Amino acid sequence: MGGAECLLLTVMPYDRYMAICKPLHYPVLMSRRVCVAMSGGVWFGAILHSIVHIFCVFQLPFCKSNRVNQFFCTVQALLKLSCSETSTYENWLFLTGSILLLGPFSIILASYISILLTVLGMQSVEGRQKAFHTCLSHLCVVGLFYGAASFKYMRPRSYRTPEQDKVASLFCDIVTPMLNPLIYSLRNRDVLLELRKHIKKCKLHI
Repeated sequence: MGGAECLLLTVMPYDRYMAICKPLHYPVLMSRRVCVAMSGGVWFGAILHSIVHIFCVFQLPFCKSNRVNQFFCTVQALLKLSCSETSTYENWLFLTGSILLLGPFSIILASYISILLTVLGMQSVEGRQKAFHTCLSHLCVVGLFYGAASFKYMRPRSYRTPEQDKVASLFCDIVTPMLNPLIYSLRNRDVLLELRKHIKKCKLHI
């Protein structure tokens, strides 16, 4: 699920890029067939990535305690229960995690640089504001997800502690997904209007 979200966040800037930079071609370039193909590619990539790790973990011998010192049964937590030398696999896990995070993040960054250059070239101030508003929610989610995921997966083994891993997992796997609906719903004018009403009521009570 984490891999799917990572890849999905990479696909979304492409949609924003087409909507802002090539609005007249958008219905053709982002047809239903293209959207289905992109969604299928996201899930295929995420499942393939998971299967590789599952296969590698199943090859390890386990002879220690069966208690996982983590909120979730993650690969990192399972490696600590193995009675074999896992440093090579942990280094490979660090490498693949870095590629899975830095690769998509580079694509997102390139997409938004192209969008920014297009927006700055717009004559209409209203058009600029609309374009920035369209991208803002996605950028907030990207910042939250990649910040938490980088702290969780890209730290060297010598700097990791079980307590830090628990906090990182809690934030990355629970807090960030819970904030996503709130961030995306703030694009809705009705939701924003209701939020402003509640803020005003709270100020009056204070």
